[in-house]
Amino acid sequence: MSTCWPDSWYVHSSPPGPALPALAGDTDCDVCVVGAGYTGLSAALTLAERGYDVVVVEAERVGWGASGRNGGQLISGYNKSISAIARLGGADDARHLWALAEEAKALLVRRVERHGIACALRWGYINAAAKPRHRRDLLAQLRDADAVGYDRLRLLEGEALRALLASPRYDSGLEDMGSGHLHPLAYAQGLGRAAREAGARLYENTPALAITTGAAPVVTTPRGRVRSRFLVLAGNAYLGDLAPPLTRTLVPIVTYMLATQPLGTERAAALLPGDHAVSDTNVGLHYFRRSADHRLLFGGRVNYANRAMPDAKPKLARDLVHCFPQLQDVGIDHFWHGSVGMTVSRLPQLGRLSPTTYYAHGYSGHGVALTGICGHLLAEAIMGQAERYDVFARLPQHPFVRGPWRVPLLVLAGLWYRLHDLL
Repeated sequence: MSTCWPDSWYVHSSPPGPALPALAGDTDCDVCVVGAGYTGLSAALTLAERGYDVVVVEAERVGWGASGRNGGQLISGYNKSISAIARLGGADDARHLWALAEEAKALLVRRVERHGIACALRWGYINAAAKPRHRRDLLAQLRDADAVGYDRLRLLEGEALRALLASPRYDSGLEDMGSGHLHPLAYAQGLGRAAREAGARLYENTPALAITTGAAPVVTTPRGRVRSRFLVLAGNAYLGDLAPPLTRTLVPIVTYMLATQPLGTERAAALLPGDHAVSDTNVGLHYFRRSADHRLLFGGRVNYANRAMPDAKPKLARDLVHCFPQLQDVGIDHFWHGSVGMTVSRLPQLGRLSPTTYYAHGYSGHGVALTGICGHLLAEAIMGQAERYDVFARLPQHPFVRGPWRVPLLVLAGLWYRLHDLL
């Protein structure tokens, strides 16, 4: 447990409110949610709005994990193309999944507006080709978008790209005006407030130590138990060993972010004149955007062993200058890291451990939008409307390697991806 937040620009720019109480004693409810990140808060909000008695237990603080530390990029679709999803689950399910991803963005907007969540939501995103050969990947994305009737994409090349992205590293990119960016911690805190106002009971500094998943699930915490009719596991990369069957198909990986010193209005605007969020096409991608106080927020560098690297800060600072040589004289004010839940398929995993225990995780870098709809679908399934939930649940959930070779092989895979990106 922690009473302190990991240092990040997000914490300094939008300080979280006072800590909520920890659970003390036993309590009963309709639904217990483990994890107060986007997924758990979304499920809690939907259920509470429908009159369910909901308890949320969080080991740290609301939004403490990936939900409060991520790149803040609200991206269309999934970390896998629609054509690839169709090959996995069939054309009909692929179309349904695309529609759900679009609904995810609309749901986020409705909640931001309805609950007055001040999270600096902006529109505009560029997927930048890290290598000339990656241009064909952008063209494939255009074809996929045309197949599902999505008309918000535009191919940018040469001067058209440089007018929006002042980096010599990229020659082509795909602009998506249906994607954007926001302040992730402010959004998480806003969802938490909305869930509480709807009647959900949120307990911070209350880690789930053990669970039972039978007919009447029980969550054991340090100072009390939660007895419920349904249980939702929404810890994602921070779930730990609470539910061993889930650790086989989910790998937490560490990624890093920094915030530069303030650049001033003109200098910051010159980097990204359209205020787009950007990520590139490498497997070990870089992602960045401007902040409201005219810094550059820059992320990248992954560790598949889920351990923080002591030399990550200088390496990421070098990556920043490689992308933006004009920032070589700029200092770094904040540096932080966090874990992201990754799956073999790079697609979210939704499912049941028992008829009363549900889970959703593994957004593989696309969690800002998808967590909201997946939490909402969890709530729908608990309320007896599981048809849309089961579109996700039907996707294959392949296990990662188990045993003592798991970490070494993941590290080897990371090195292979790094080599692939360099070539």
